[in-house]
Amino acid sequence: MTTREEPPTAPFALVDQHCHGVARSPLTTRQFTAYLTESDSPAAPGTTFFDTQLGFALRRWCPPLLGLPAHCPPADYLARRAELGTAETLRLLLGATGITDFLVDTGLSDGLTTPEETAAAAGGRAHEIARLETLAERTADTAGTCRAFLRELPGAVREAARTAVGFKSVVAYRHGLDFDPARPAPEEVRRAADGWLATRKPGDRLHDPVLLRHLLWTAADTALPLQLHTGFGDPDLRLHRSDPLLLTDFVRAVAPTGCPLVLLHTYPYHRGAAYLAHAFPHVYTDVGLTLTHVGARAGAVLAETLELAPFGKLMFSTDAYGLPELYVTATRLYTHALTRLLDGWVREGAWTAGDARRVTEMISAGTAQRLYRLDPATG
Repeated sequence: MTTREEPPTAPFALVDQHCHGVARSPLTTRQFTAYLTESDSPAAPGTTFFDTQLGFALRRWCPPLLGLPAHCPPADYLARRAELGTAETLRLLLGATGITDFLVDTGLSDGLTTPEETAAAAGGRAHEIARLETLAERTADTAGTCRAFLRELPGAVREAARTAVGFKSVVAYRHGLDFDPARPAPEEVRRAADGWLATRKPGDRLHDPVLLRHLLWTAADTALPLQLHTGFGDPDLRLHRSDPLLLTDFVRAVAPTGCPLVLLHTYPYHRGAAYLAHAFPHVYTDVGLTLTHVGARAGAVLAETLELAPFGKLMFSTDAYGLPELYVTATRLYTHALTRLLDGWVREGAWTAGDARRVTEMISAGTAQRLYRLDPATG
């Protein structure tokens, strides 16, 4: 049985509203496959991370872009990749995605391409998403004293807001989403900063729940979109404490600031995230990372999200990290799943073709362009 050839790029514009840089250096097989999983451990003996939904999706979509047949053996693909070199592989893969704008989380940067380098490989534009915890940690590294830290941190957030199009928090990793939703009092913040800085060494991560809340509220006061990791990720988090429904009281409390909240990833809580986007006008959601990892089941998960999420509140993203292949698999899985899903609803008479096109454009690019104030004319 043969399958219909897919177009080389998405047939509509794509704004990647959450992503990361990719590795600059050649990768060993073990380094490459480590990017195919959220686990922080090697594959179990006798197994490989290529034998996953993501691994199979990669083997479907990426080899033809490097001159190989789809579903070729992993060893053949990795040999071809090494033959082409990192820069050419990046150009061929990112250039085939059709992404016009890359909103890059700069909280992870060691050994990775910059936002500008990532976007340039695709002929697109780069935009920064500033990670709050990284801003706080860098401020603490240079402040020296509690007083200086508390004086400089709001300025660091405001300075980032001058050039970034949004913020991101990984409070789900550092504490959990079951935090006190109220804005912490100044004295509470001072005591927490005193305690953290008293024992902190340069480079130490921020885990204090009061300071994490203070960061969230400081960012909310800028009214820029605030992205929040929810749902699954690596074993640093406790999955049951990353359910976006735990944010309900914070969602209510932050509404007067005018800050839009963007729920990232969300799986397996994507239906709960869709409810929050349905119930609260300043909440948006995406299924980045999720569609990549569920692979051939992407259409089912996307359909579940669209059961309740308003169509203008869902956005496309890849959450690609480390491998340009993850940009390709994310865009292909999303494009393929959304097209098949909406085409089916049109055939059933549930939707019109015009509405399907309009919703496709909103999810793929339009909503992100509006929310992050991007100029579509030059994208």
